[in-house]
Amino acid sequence: MDLLLFLLVSFVILFVAYKVVGQWLVRVFSLSTEETTPAHELRDGLDYEPARMSYLLPQHFSAIAAAGPIVGPILAGTYFGWGPAWLWILVGSILIGGIHDFTALVSSVRHRGQSVAQLVREYMNPRAYMLFLIFIWFALIYVVIAFTDVTAGTFVQKGSSAEAEAPGPAVATSSVLYLLLAVAMGLCLRFTKLGPLRAKLIFLPLVGVAILIGPYIPVDLEKLLPADWNAQQVWGYVLLAYCFLAAMAPVWSLLQPRGELGGYFLYLVMLFGVLGIGIGALTGGLHIEQSFFKGWNAKDSFGEAAPLLPILFITVACGACSGFHSIVASGTTSKQLRCEMDARPIGYGGMLLEGFFACISLATLMILSDPKGGPNLIYAQGIADFGNRVVSPLLPESVSLADVLFKFALLCFATFVFDTLDACTRLARYVLMELLGWKTRAQAALATLLSLGIPIYAVSLPRIEFGGKEVPLWQVFWGIFGSSNQLLAALTLLGVTVWLARKGKPYWFTLGPTLFMLLMSLWSLILTIRPYVVLRNSGAEISAIRHVQFLVCVSLVGLAAWLIVEAIITWQTMIRGGARRESLAEAG
Repeated sequence: MDLLLFLLVSFVILFVAYKVVGQWLVRVFSLSTEETTPAHELRDGLDYEPARMSYLLPQHFSAIAAAGPIVGPILAGTYFGWGPAWLWILVGSILIGGIHDFTALVSSVRHRGQSVAQLVREYMNPRAYMLFLIFIWFALIYVVIAFTDVTAGTFVQKGSSAEAEAPGPAVATSSVLYLLLAVAMGLCLRFTKLGPLRAKLIFLPLVGVAILIGPYIPVDLEKLLPADWNAQQVWGYVLLAYCFLAAMAPVWSLLQPRGELGGYFLYLVMLFGVLGIGIGALTGGLHIEQSFFKGWNAKDSFGEAAPLLPILFITVACGACSGFHSIVASGTTSKQLRCEMDARPIGYGGMLLEGFFACISLATLMILSDPKGGPNLIYAQGIADFGNRVVSPLLPESVSLADVLFKFALLCFATFVFDTLDACTRLARYVLMELLGWKTRAQAALATLLSLGIPIYAVSLPRIEFGGKEVPLWQVFWGIFGSSNQLLAALTLLGVTVWLARKGKPYWFTLGPTLFMLLMSLWSLILTIRPYVVLRNSGAEISAIRHVQFLVCVSLVGLAAWLIVEAIITWQTMIRGGARRESLAEAG
């Protein structure tokens, strides 16, 4: 298949799905422009505030589309070939991920903007509600662990660029400057008469300046720290400290301006991808270099078997389906939905847009015959190539922006991760405070520290070596992150299924994805547990990370199994209640 054809087929399939499946969902849920949404009914100017679809869709999309649809598809393509990853991105986003996001949003809107956890409490029981909150908290923690290590690895990544010995430290400098610019933008918008449009016109070019400055003042911790210190671990601690500060800061001071600036990175990257692939394919400069299918079995970071079933599904993760989206949809988006009909483009369309973004990420791998480095470097190389094909015709032949575009792509990756890190830390604080009934500012700080406790411990653990190479922490936890994320999606769909059944609505289209995602995610967790048991029985020495991995997997399986039992009990109660009503009707 030609690369341009790959992109066109992806777009057409996703567009047709939006038109057909999206319209069908509108009919099933009887969406209307006349129904009053929580944004109007409970409008307070703080959390509940109606927003135009043209404003809310970019906000929602930038919140859900972070580094997940970059790392997952690239890893899956490396393991099994681009074909299986591509097919699952399309099928998963259309039939599972999109339906998951849409139903989470609509169910929240129909319940005064309440979270999915509150839905579980109302239609199942308080015990299931507590279990669901605990599961959400754990799932958010694993996101923080995985992406903290990915970003720390980016900041110490060495390169072969002639212009800069260490593009990673250069990106670290640009990232720090980017965050400082976001804070400055927030302060200007808050305390001056500077409007949003003027602020963007000022601060977006300054971000470009930050990218150019980075190589000249790289923050290379390996040169600044004592020789026996691990620079990547230190960056991990710095990033977790940032998570604490960002999660406790007012949203106007960092979260909103950084999200505003980061959103433009997202759109620019997608534009580079579409135009670069088109130009490269038409001029004959870009070809698919990777295999469509590499086999049914791959090897993970420890050299252990990673079968396509179920590893493909939990590896692609956010590119096809993400439980994290339900937290965003029911946490913030539902409180700003202007009318019910907007749920189609925002809830369903937003996930399909992320699926298209995942296809572009996969394309960055497909053009490389011998990819080197982690997903962050593969992605940066691909985006730099696409971007260079777009801008080079506009420049003199003697001028090349390849190196600048490479650093820009790495900074884009880092900004997407920043979105994920501080949002997940803030959400973990919310969940823990709701779970414990905490209200005060001091309790909020303590909840944030407790939420960061496990990531701090994980970062401090000694790394595992395999085949003479150190295995990155994010690779150790990526499978757990993917499994917990997919399990969260399955449990969200389970709660929605119970709601639909209690309301007498069709529920087969949520029950099927629920069962499939439960099977794949639990299966993958069991596969992760098995090597630990084998090592334990053999009497071999087991590393601390392996112990943590085992305890996490067992905890997730236990929580999920308990919630499934609670759902079965609720289902049996519904069936008995229905049978009782029928017998009373016959007796009457």
